[in-house]
Amino acid sequence: MSRKRTRARSRAVQAIYQWQMTGQDISGICKHFVAEHSMARVDIDYFHELVHGVADRVYALDDEIAPFLDRELQAVDPVERAILRLGTYELMQRPEIPYRVIINESVELAKSFGGESGHRYVNGVLDKVAQKLRAAEVK
Repeated sequence: MSRKRTRARSRAVQAIYQWQMTGQDISGICKHFVAEHSMARVDIDYFHELVHGVADRVYALDDEIAPFLDRELQAVDPVERAILRLGTYELMQRPEIPYRVIINESVELAKSFGGESGHRYVNGVLDKVAQKLRAAEVK
């Protein structure tokens, strides 16, 4: 995986978090993000795909995540919720990316942005989502 994609995920989690917290228009958030943050070493197209993809499919993503949670989705830390949605989006929409890469990238995002043990929670939930969505690959 390229570093540019890793950075795109990092920026996307921040944008998705902002969208979750404010309910602002996702296109406006993307424009603001590109204008306000250094995006020179970011895969901008992938950033846009992730942010818009999560926003456009949020209900389908939440339906995939919810069965594997120990609480209501809205009770999950908002940073971890953004990471879970992003990881689930990639598991659903990007079959060419190995599920282990998606989970590892998500865990790293949770270590960077989430709570103290958030990375373990993200790992556990996405592992179960991957077992459902990528059953053949996980075997």
